[in-house]
Amino acid sequence: MNENKKLVETITARDVDFAQWYTDLCLKAELMDYSDAKGFIIYRPYGYAIWENIQKYLDNRFKETGHENVYMPMVITESLFQKEKDHVDGFAPETAFMTTSSGDEGERLIIRPTSEVLFCQHYAKIVSSYRDLPKKYNQWCSVVRWEKTTRPFLRGKEFLWQEGHTIHQTELEARTETLDMLSIYNQLGKDLLAIPFVTGRKTEKEKFAGAVETYAIEALMHDGKALQSGTSHYFGSGFAEAFDIKYQDKDNLVKHVFQTSWGVSTRLIGAVIMVHGDDEGLVLPPFVAPTQIVIIPIQSQKPEVMAASTELYNSLKQAGFRVKLDDSNRTPGWKFAEYEMKGVPVRIEIGPRDLANGVVTITTRHNRAKALVSKIDVLTSMPSILQNMHDDLYQKALNHVQSNTFTATTYDAFKDQIEKGGYIKMSISGEAAELIIKADVQATARVILDEPLVTELCPVTGEKATQTILFARAY
Repeated sequence: MNENKKLVETITARDVDFAQWYTDLCLKAELMDYSDAKGFIIYRPYGYAIWENIQKYLDNRFKETGHENVYMPMVITESLFQKEKDHVDGFAPETAFMTTSSGDEGERLIIRPTSEVLFCQHYAKIVSSYRDLPKKYNQWCSVVRWEKTTRPFLRGKEFLWQEGHTIHQTELEARTETLDMLSIYNQLGKDLLAIPFVTGRKTEKEKFAGAVETYAIEALMHDGKALQSGTSHYFGSGFAEAFDIKYQDKDNLVKHVFQTSWGVSTRLIGAVIMVHGDDEGLVLPPFVAPTQIVIIPIQSQKPEVMAASTELYNSLKQAGFRVKLDDSNRTPGWKFAEYEMKGVPVRIEIGPRDLANGVVTITTRHNRAKALVSKIDVLTSMPSILQNMHDDLYQKALNHVQSNTFTATTYDAFKDQIEKGGYIKMSISGEAAELIIKADVQATARVILDEPLVTELCPVTGEKATQTILFARAY
């Protein structure tokens, strides 16, 4: 057990230094590594496999709802990028330009920070009639944004994501699409990540550059900070007018299309780490975990132990579980610590004594509960073990959100609570109050809540309150 303890000691405790704990865990669990270029990370196989499982879930949902995958160029000409003013202004500080050594004196090229303008240009070429609509495209790619401060998965100069871009005949169709995609993202949290997202519309100050409305999924981390985990935007016809995306309707009238955009990124990996992880390492929800089950033979040099372990491995793998058999010459204690660090949901131990009794020892990572299970029942009991673990993790995260959501009726109470972390509901008068709050305590409006006003007057400005906002400090 000394090896076990030594391995765990390499992680800073969450409540001592949460930021360092997070960085330690990203490295020690082999999710990523730093590259030579500052702000750019290497996605190691284990970290990338988490993203692949998120991709699989979403890609299936996108295709079920009539979306098609495409791929756009990674570069955008400067003149094309500047066609929508609000969009340009919003991304100007993060824009990365490509330089060449070929002596090419043509127009400057921007490495895509997002692809709205590329989709708009393409749609303007291929759409002319109502028969061409809707167009519902999605792209899996990376984007580059020249962030000043970076942190693995949460904020980087390059990150992986999906970006959906759709165009429609009517405002109603586009607004429905915007909310439908938000719902898919919310369901991703429930089905795969075991994260209870708060959903809602962003304030005018916080919405996406060029959008009419932006909706978001927000998650609350262990340290009481919020993480915007995905967005869905309704663009109206603003981009369509800037890029002249028009169609002829059934009455031969020429109209502009209505447009949406929506996306999530590898930031979701960071959310999983910070919502579920503990002082021993990752705690991965079973349906997103790259390895769901690890089998550890005890006294693996004994042929009967390895034979039983291999038989169980083959049965679980054939049944569709993501399972690993660790028959390496490491000690069991080292293996226990290694797979705790990596957050593998279920550990199965098989030793001579277990074989003699016809059982295996099953340990679940999230609560370290051990149970002796009949060897012949492992296969049939595993689905419920994984589902129960997922449900436990979701409920624990939901309890954390509920116990750390507060209501403020005075600005002093708001300022006191924001220092302790969590979500705070407060009714405000508008953007002036948001700016004061951000300047005073570095908290931002996460979403507008569809709830009654908490107070008639804004505690910040003293003016008439117009909406109830969920505030938090955020990553």
